[in-house]
Amino acid sequence: MSNSSLGTALITGASTGIGAVYADRLARRGHDLILVARDAARMGALAEKLRAETGRTVEVLPADLTDGDDLDRISKRLESDPAITLLVNNAGMSLNGGLLENEASQLERIITLNITAPTLLASAAGKAFKARDKGAIINIASVLALAPEAYDGVYSGTKAYLLNLSLSLSRQFAGSGVQVQAVLPGATRTEIWERSGKDVDSFPPEIVMGVDDLVDASLLGFDRGEAVTIPPLADEGLWETYHQARLALGPNLSRRDVAPRYRETADA
Repeated sequence: MSNSSLGTALITGASTGIGAVYADRLARRGHDLILVARDAARMGALAEKLRAETGRTVEVLPADLTDGDDLDRISKRLESDPAITLLVNNAGMSLNGGLLENEASQLERIITLNITAPTLLASAAGKAFKARDKGAIINIASVLALAPEAYDGVYSGTKAYLLNLSLSLSRQFAGSGVQVQAVLPGATRTEIWERSGKDVDSFPPEIVMGVDDLVDASLLGFDRGEAVTIPPLADEGLWETYHQARLALGPNLSRRDVAPRYRETADA
């Protein structure tokens, strides 16, 4: 059980990068932690450091979220542990190449890690939080959810899914004690680039954000109660315009009759 009034944060992909910085920031805010990732050694080193520096309880749970048994084990922990008040769905991967350059096994892996795992974890956490009317889910998506033409459609599609899931959950939990936030980073200096065969230093430096800045900005958006946080976006009005245009489509998307623009005219 947690000895923190803020409860325990379970963070996936917590061995390095965004997940490790979330662990640092949340521990310093007063959360106890459960760290989930494949690399037990790196998580262990991070846990030891955070225990020493913050006095928080930090548990390490090695798991491969593309493995059904491991994913089930973490889901059950979310369902059964009343100390957990925050889920950070951060674990994810990118591909070296895209749909046409990868074999079925790699395509299945990215879909499992980027979609199946966060869906099942959000479901487990959401049900538990709803029962207690308290808790929060942070889903790490990407700005590519809004720009599918800019990059491989498989990766950006998984992140668009996370954005959709987050917006739907946010609507379902509106007015309750449960908060849902989607974070949309731009290019961020983490190991995901090297793991997918890319060199982040080949990008223009002005488009690559440091991971500390990314997490600090995301947590500020979380504190403000934002459903969607886009740390690189200076003009919030651009997002609001996009969001309102999307909402305006809603009442017009399902009709009994075919739209006149799709009817052949008599003299066509």
